[in-house]
Amino acid sequence: MNKIVIAITGASGSLYAKLLLDKLMGLQDQWTELSVILTENAKLVWKTELENTDYLNYPVKYFGQQDFMAPFASGSGQYNTMIIIPCSMGTLGRIATGISNDLISRAADVVLKERRKLICVVRDTPYSLVHIRNMETITLAGGIIAPATPSFYSKPATIEAVAATVVDRILDLAGLNIKTYRWGNFTTSGEGS
Repeated sequence: MNKIVIAITGASGSLYAKLLLDKLMGLQDQWTELSVILTENAKLVWKTELENTDYLNYPVKYFGQQDFMAPFASGSGQYNTMIIIPCSMGTLGRIATGISNDLISRAADVVLKERRKLICVVRDTPYSLVHIRNMETITLAGGIIAPATPSFYSKPATIEAVAATVVDRILDLAGLNIKTYRWGNFTTSGEGS
């Protein structure tokens, strides 16, 4: 069974984190532990973008940025997946350079050294060469860089549906079984040609 840690940083894109948590609540048969780290900036951005504090309403284990006693701060905690959503470029840079000065960067360091799954959902645009090199470093170390780039094949009609195309891709990358739009599942003839 999956032991998952979700890290939410202060980059714009709180909707992605909310939808991920919502969907994981419906997949409780596919994980045994779900832990969440929110930075102070993440809380501020969530309140600004979503105009609520619903991040407190999920039945998960919450950890502070300096709580190095968290089980996923060590490989012996056996968390197999870490998703940083959204992943700020500052967080990405600290991970890429091995600076484990907070729980998010330490947990990411652990996931990489244990050869487990790290998924960084970066949201900034455009990318500087520093960003690109940091993404390369994390990729070479075994991490997955998954930009928050939505797809439009499914013809999403709301902002939530657009964001869900990213979240569903993240859940796929995490190895969870979900029902979602799949390429080739056309409803009318001629689509996709």
